[in-house]
Amino acid sequence: MIMPESIMPSLQDIQKAAERLNGVATRTPLLPSIILSEELGAQVFIKPENLQRVGAFKFRGAYNRLCQLSDTEKARGVVAFSSGNHAQGVALAAKLLDIHAIIVMPTDAPVMKRDNTLGYGAEVIEYDRETESREEIADAIAADRKSVVVSSFEDFDIITGQGTAGLEIMEQGQELGITFDQFFCPIGGGGLISGCATAIKGISPATEIYGIEPEGFDDVKRSLEMGSRQSNKQQAGSLCDALLSPSPGINTFPIMQKYLESVLTVNDDEALVAVKYAWDKLKLVVEPGGAVALAALLAGKVDVREKTICLLFSGGNVDAAIFELALGR
Repeated sequence: MIMPESIMPSLQDIQKAAERLNGVATRTPLLPSIILSEELGAQVFIKPENLQRVGAFKFRGAYNRLCQLSDTEKARGVVAFSSGNHAQGVALAAKLLDIHAIIVMPTDAPVMKRDNTLGYGAEVIEYDRETESREEIADAIAADRKSVVVSSFEDFDIITGQGTAGLEIMEQGQELGITFDQFFCPIGGGGLISGCATAIKGISPATEIYGIEPEGFDDVKRSLEMGSRQSNKQQAGSLCDALLSPSPGINTFPIMQKYLESVLTVNDDEALVAVKYAWDKLKLVVEPGGAVALAALLAGKVDVREKTICLLFSGGNVDAAIFELALGR
């Protein structure tokens, strides 16, 4: 069932979030790529959110959520759970707003993401993805300290904050006189693509929205096909760690049902090829999960010939070992 329109975020909600983020979040550029355009036979633009603060789009939603907390809520602190990019986004937003943040992170989280989270001043509590529930741990901490739990995607303000990336894409495209035929975006829990799709469709209803997930963690693809939320059987086992959510969110799924044209999947090898391509050809550092939109296009998952398209790089926080693995291919 589609969520009632009155509950779903609107373009106007995302525009209000953009006002809150103005001067705080980085307005990442819209980059034309001649080499990708020639290779794919399309007019290709890239939204590099790997250049955002904390190296990922997650800062947008985190700051939009935390800056609206009451003084009492700020004094009690916040709790979040994340493998890394949301963790860093919440940690930095909390630091800027003088809020104590506790982050529940899996033991197999990339070292860079854990170290950066600690560097922003957050307290990190580790858990095992396979045997423990991050939600239960976060809820217990929040109950004990009366803290606010900051979801990585199941939150109205998180979704609208992430959607500011899509709003910028449309504004920057309009400045160049561009109308996008297709938009390609990674999917984890769905907060980013839900917010971006809301903004993009609010301005350009004809633009097709494509999501990309890791193979074996295609819960959104299966959910859209089945018409109800499906779960992944495992919680670990892909290099695209940023996209490993258990299932689509209750709040994000109806938005994805409404706006997504299709969901594509890529395997780890294809993601690594994209990481190497981004470095070699585009001179951008992108993590495997952040590069899945590029991976899908390089692997020919969808026909983009003679189209004007935008693909979003969602993050660039890649450990040295994984980066070396990609570059050595």
